[in-house]
Amino acid sequence: MFSLNRIFASKMKKIAFCTVLLVLLMTSCSETKYVAEGDYLLDKVQVKTDQPIRGLSTTDMRLYVRQTGNSRWFSAIKIPLYTYSLSGRDSSSWVNRVLRSIGEAPMLYDSIQTLQSVKSLQVQIQNMGYLRANVQAESKTKGRKMKITYNVHPGPIYSIRHIDYDIQDTAIAQLLHWDDQQNWGLRRGMAFSIENLDNERKRITQQLTNQGYYRFNKDFITYRADSVPGTTGVDLILVLHRFRNNQVADTAHSQYTIRDIRYRSGNADDSVIHLRPNVLRSNTFIRKGALYSAADLQTTYSHFGRLGAVRYTNIGFREVPDSSLLDCDIQISTNMPSSVSFQPEGTNTAGDFGAAASLTYQNRNLFHGSELLTVELRGAYEAIKGLEGYSNSNFVEYSVQTRLTFPRFIAPFLSNSFRRRINASSEVSLMYDLQNRPEFLRRVFSASWRYLWNDPKHRDRYQIDLLDLNFISMPWISSKFEEEYLKDAAHRNSLLLYNYSDIFLMRTGFRYSYNNGNFAIKTNIETGGNLLSLMAHSLGFHQNSKGEYTFLDVAFAQYVKGDIDYTRNFQLNYSNQLVFHVGLGIAYPYGNSSVLPFEKTYFSGGANSVRGWSVRSLGPGNYSNKEGNVDYLLNTGDMKLDLNMEYRAHLFWKFGGALFVDAGNIWTLRDYEDRPGGQFRLSEFWRQLAVSYGLGLRLNFDYFILRFDMGMKAVNPAYETDREHFPLLYPDFSRDFAFHFAVGLPF
Repeated sequence: MFSLNRIFASKMKKIAFCTVLLVLLMTSCSETKYVAEGDYLLDKVQVKTDQPIRGLSTTDMRLYVRQTGNSRWFSAIKIPLYTYSLSGRDSSSWVNRVLRSIGEAPMLYDSIQTLQSVKSLQVQIQNMGYLRANVQAESKTKGRKMKITYNVHPGPIYSIRHIDYDIQDTAIAQLLHWDDQQNWGLRRGMAFSIENLDNERKRITQQLTNQGYYRFNKDFITYRADSVPGTTGVDLILVLHRFRNNQVADTAHSQYTIRDIRYRSGNADDSVIHLRPNVLRSNTFIRKGALYSAADLQTTYSHFGRLGAVRYTNIGFREVPDSSLLDCDIQISTNMPSSVSFQPEGTNTAGDFGAAASLTYQNRNLFHGSELLTVELRGAYEAIKGLEGYSNSNFVEYSVQTRLTFPRFIAPFLSNSFRRRINASSEVSLMYDLQNRPEFLRRVFSASWRYLWNDPKHRDRYQIDLLDLNFISMPWISSKFEEEYLKDAAHRNSLLLYNYSDIFLMRTGFRYSYNNGNFAIKTNIETGGNLLSLMAHSLGFHQNSKGEYTFLDVAFAQYVKGDIDYTRNFQLNYSNQLVFHVGLGIAYPYGNSSVLPFEKTYFSGGANSVRGWSVRSLGPGNYSNKEGNVDYLLNTGDMKLDLNMEYRAHLFWKFGGALFVDAGNIWTLRDYEDRPGGQFRLSEFWRQLAVSYGLGLRLNFDYFILRFDMGMKAVNPAYETDREHFPLLYPDFSRDFAFHFAVGLPF
């Protein structure tokens, strides 16, 4: 493995050298090579303002500028333009064509686009209440390059001094309670902006369309405004007009009531909707005999849209002649109920190559209620190198997993209003996994029941793992492995002994997440073994030779675990963003357990942690593992801290880049003799934080992101010399470099 790292490091050095050479070659090319005489390369665009504008930053203002110059990688280097400039003038050469296709042609200054940018900026700022705003474009040339600066002079902001209402429909006037100021969306002192005025039109329209006014829209609402001389105040009159169209003029608006609701199939080859009638009714929020409501219409679309059996939904209304009644037609088009998929994959575990394949069957409408049944069969094979003294050197795994998901709560004592308001699903799953390794045989049986739900009006998501059972059996361990690692005093440790024994896990958990695009938070808390512990003490369960209570002759684990992740995203501009992430997790074994089960321990390093280390190779604390083949067990802890900062930039086409700095580690809460230096101590932990830095490349295909990250160690807490302690000052590529390939963003 060491020789492979040296070879890979040597290749990476050559690649780095070629990259630097290529960048120097690109930057030596003239940016104005393809700028004709009399034209100018738009080199730089700036927006400046002589006073802050409420709700609009200079970064936001750049969105209204029509020309922004050539794109820059990481807001610094015009690599796409340099790539284009490397091409020759012979268009028949395939090399030149390729360079031009992947590069970016020079952005030439356009005076018309500049004038339009000035106008767009000025109109937008005036619409925000700065009625005297003025924008001027200033240009500076240097050779064939031009720099444009948009100087914004907002002036004073105008506000609403007084507001009156002219409601020409008496029924609506009584319905909206104009005499109650608490219902007003516009108030004295608010900015006289298009956004505020339009929001009030939308608010009134929403209120009316949710109370039966099927044909009402915001065009029936207009404003009359008069500025007050010598002040920045505006007197405003909101006018709500009577109904009018090409056939009818100047009449009262009508409130419509739902007369009838009909369901029909949208499948061309099938006139039957393969959903139970009560499922159709429970997902329909439009009610017979009730007033028309736009909110109920959208909720109905939302609930049918989340049913896996439904391909699309089309809801239409028909007016009953000479009345204020509506008939509702709901057209349901369903998916094919069953599908089978096959997925091969390649595997690589610490240099051991193998292959795996899975066969998945899905039924999206098992009981005609859009229940999703998934059955997955998976097999894997891996050739293991470097094992001596074992009867074979292959790893074989077979597993079968069955999961049944109901698109609703399957639970008693819940009100119908709560069930209908919440987007919920209930899930039950069973799994059996068989693993045959040269060192041991492992069998895992799992069963779980969980609930997932969210409120459509909010961004919160919840999950309750009501019951999660895991039975882990070790029916055979090779005598060589047992002698070397479980009985040999030099290698024996509590974690190895505990995790190579039969164990039973019975846990419950709760998860919460929130994401609004700017920041995201995820929390999880779970506990295991408490109910069994209570039963064990009450009913006198059998105890094994270690003093552990057993259930079905197997010791059960008892622990508590909590995790929290926080991510903050700062959008610098259209193509650049800065992301911060903090992750903290703590797990504590107690009662019937002195060591955490391996599945519940933390590890550090890898594509989503401190990326200067490979997966499971960092920590705990400043512990340096010398155990060879069982490192992945010893490099675990009861506590984890991750601190990450990443600068992300769009490069070109589907490519994006990232610069990152990571810090973190794992620790044990107890002092284990076999992992010296691994225990968390408040006065010492900050000295044990590992730090790494690096860069990454992303391929964004919309549905998924391929990620390649290259990390280097900067501060190593497990060191013997100063050179090992601070790799940032004494870098060794073969020792400090780590490469990661992953799908999705790291956080």
